[in-house]
Amino acid sequence: MRVSRLYVSLSLKPNEQVELDDDSGHYVRTVLRLKKDDAIILFNGNGGEYICELGEVSRKTVLVTVKSWNGRSVESPLSVTLGLGISRGDRMDLSVQKAVELGVNQITPLITERCVVQFKGNKKLQRLLHWQKIAQHAAEQSSRTVLPELTEIAALESWVSNQQGLTVFLDPYAELSLAELQPDDMKVTLLTGPEGGFSDQECSIAKAAGFIPVRLGSRILRTETAAIAALAAVQMLWGDFRT
Repeated sequence: MRVSRLYVSLSLKPNEQVELDDDSGHYVRTVLRLKKDDAIILFNGNGGEYICELGEVSRKTVLVTVKSWNGRSVESPLSVTLGLGISRGDRMDLSVQKAVELGVNQITPLITERCVVQFKGNKKLQRLLHWQKIAQHAAEQSSRTVLPELTEIAALESWVSNQQGLTVFLDPYAELSLAELQPDDMKVTLLTGPEGGFSDQECSIAKAAGFIPVRLGSRILRTETAAIAALAAVQMLWGDFRT
């Protein structure tokens, strides 16, 4: 029987008891429907995971006893940063979710010229928290023990000037493919656009910052498909899909 996994932003140590916050407690009690003495795995995103047992499970509190630590890791040897042009609704949610499953290390949502999503008032913070929650659940379900970083929303021009490793952006009309490149230090930065792709000016900005335009085959992919395909491709070429 598979043991449920849960991310918690807590310090965890064997032989200690911790109390889950309201959201995590509700999830354990109402969604997972776990009971006292049931096993659960907790991880705090810093590597490894903790084998635990539920103590009290009530509407008021959920207590967990930490039994032991497991240093298991499923991280790829390839470090991948993703600059993700913000797309609408479910498309963005899907891109974030699948990026985490595919082993991304850092995601930055990017505002681009053709971004159709508008952020008014505190909407920017709300959307960021929403995407962080999606990343958290994806890490739980994909058995990762390190939680990828989802950074603050940024403008494309400022973001491209601060990236390292092999830096590439997706362009269906590019001459090069990913297979023709090679990262020197096992670091890859991918830049993918929103619906409608990048403008000519944005392509020029990315190139000036050292980003190499690459294509993914001969077909034009939707924004959410392009991000997923690119991440799978780099893991196959240089990451843990080879093993």
